[in-house]
Parts: sequence; structure tokens; C-alpha cells
Amino acid sequence: MSRIGRRPVTIPPGVTVALRDGEVSVKGPKGTLVQRTPAGIAIEIADGRVRFTRPDDQTPTRALHGLARASVANMIAGVTKGFVRELEIHGVGYRAEVKGKRLSLALGFSHPVEVEIPEGLAVSVAENRIKVEGSDRARVGQFASDVRKIRAPEPYKGKGIRYLGERVRRKVGKAAVG
Repeated sequence: MSRIGRRPVTIPPGVTVALRDGEVSVKGPKGTLVQRTPAGIAIEIADGRVRFTRPDDQTPTRALHGLARASVANMIAGVTKGFVRELEIHGVGYRAEVKGKRLSLALGFSHPVEVEIPEGLAVSVAENRIKVEGSDRARVGQFASDVRKIRAPEPYKGKGIRYLGERVRRKVGKAAVG
């Protein structure tokens, strides 16, 4: 049995979990999330807990067992606390600002790069930090990853966008010829 999949998820007060037509819907103070359940995984909601069972011990089914449990746990955490991902900008002249529903980045290119902020996410900029907040963990992480990809940190000078606390391994440049 999966160590993750066999643990039930407790439903905190103020959160409702419903199962209908193969979709799990979680409603809480920070919004509503709906996600399709993996085929073959049975979900049971009772006594303020959500339990997951699988029909057999085949490898794909075992993987989906843990995935289903983790997805529902993330949905419950998202509608109660939300998720935050922070990015740091390193580089002279590199900056960011939020203009309505767009994130404008000046990253050393000949033009500013503008990124559309997805619905359901809140983006704020303070000095050299970009803060991405939302209730859906996957969307928060994907948007932060997309922003980081625009100018990933390079190993020689360390310039670029990185996650808060991310360490960039620096390389030594060319040795002087002499």
C-alpha cells in the first residue's frame, strides 16, 4: 500500500469537499478548486476525512493512488492557506513591475518583456522580488517557472531570475592568456 495514498486527508472547518462525475471539488475561504480524479482510484468522503483506495497493486495504479491523495491535500491547503512562490532578480538594471494584469520585466533585452498574469493568481513586486500567490499550487509553480525561464540565472555572473533562496553554482571564467 502506498505510504502517501493510504493516509486520509482531514477536512478543516469551513471547507467542503464534494465528489461528482469523477471530479473532486473543494470549496473554502480562498475560492473553489475542481480537479478530475484518476481512473481506478476510489474516493470516499466521510467523518471529516477523505480516504483513497485502489483496486490492485499494479505500478501505474500505485502511482496514481499517491497522486490522487497529494492533489486533494494540495487543493484543501490551497483554499485554506494558499500558496506563495517568491523570485529574486539579480543584475544591474534588471527590474520588474506590475501593470494591471501584466508583469513587465526589464532584463537586459532590447525591449521589456511583458507576461500575462493568469486568472486566479496575484503577483506583487517589491524591490528585486516577485511574489506569486494563489490557491492552485500547480498554477502558482508553473507561472513562477515560466517567469524564471525568461532569464534563468547564468553561472558566470549569477545574473537572472532565481527562486528565493536558490543557490547558483558559479563557474570560473576563462583564464587570462599570458
